[in-house]
Amino acid sequence: MKRQGWAAVGFLTPNLVGFLIFTLGPVVAAAGLSFYRYQLASGQAPDFIGLANFAELVGFDRVDGEWKALDPYFWQYLGNTLFLMLNIPFSMAGALILAVLLNKNLKGRIVFRTFFFIPHLCHGVAIFMVWKMVFTFEPNVGIINGLLWSLYKFLGIPAEQAIGLLPGWLIDKNWAKPAFIIMFVWASVGGFNMILYLAGLQNIPPELYEAAEMDGAGWWARLRHITVPQLAPTTFFIFVTSIIGGLQGGFEAAYIMTAGGPEGSTTTMSYYIYTQAYERLEIGYAATVSMVLFGLIFALTMINWRFGGKRLEAA
Repeated sequence: MKRQGWAAVGFLTPNLVGFLIFTLGPVVAAAGLSFYRYQLASGQAPDFIGLANFAELVGFDRVDGEWKALDPYFWQYLGNTLFLMLNIPFSMAGALILAVLLNKNLKGRIVFRTFFFIPHLCHGVAIFMVWKMVFTFEPNVGIINGLLWSLYKFLGIPAEQAIGLLPGWLIDKNWAKPAFIIMFVWASVGGFNMILYLAGLQNIPPELYEAAEMDGAGWWARLRHITVPQLAPTTFFIFVTSIIGGLQGGFEAAYIMTAGGPEGSTTTMSYYIYTQAYERLEIGYAATVSMVLFGLIFALTMINWRFGGKRLEAA
């Protein structure tokens, strides 16, 4: 092997070792534990049960003429995870619009780019603590409800009626998920997606816009027929990574802001894995949930690459 080859091996080895120990190793261990009943607090050795954990997790049983899930919490929390992923199209659209605006040759645009990217650099715990305060129900603490309370007083609405009009952002199951979606959109609009779109915009040949302007195309026409098609590879990459992140995410927000409540409305798949492993100490069952989540992420990613990749090639 040439000297350059040994140098490449030397640079790649630390990353490969880290991948084997901290990524591939845990995945293989979780795959193995998913076939065992392993209750950590019992002090008993893991008991091999084959596919029983998977059957309990995703299976159904017919009771009184109706099909009922053996683990209804799994389906509820999977639904929560998918519902919270509704923030993805809004986040992507906001990131694109923000990137288009910040790509213009305006004075101080570097400052604005930094300003919009800073929230993405903040630690998740700090952001979720701030948003917990923003969504607090009490008008004298919660920022949003405080503004609504002031508006109701200005409109002359009695206090007893006004308190009933305040949204229970984190204490009402009907408001908790929308509150999370609002927070996720805010957190992701100015982050790496914006940076990726900015990089993509700067790679679009300016001659395309010049020719379109000569043909009388307006701002919307240029955005629709030039910007969006030229950014298709970037959009596809952001969409795939957002799907992966959405299926894996939600743990920190649920843990800090709602503890998975109210009534499990903000418990996601990742938080369910945590509760099974670290609260109930059902290590085998937690590993099963993680493997099902892994399979779901892998399947959706392959579908996206298969059909999305073909559309990109056709374009």
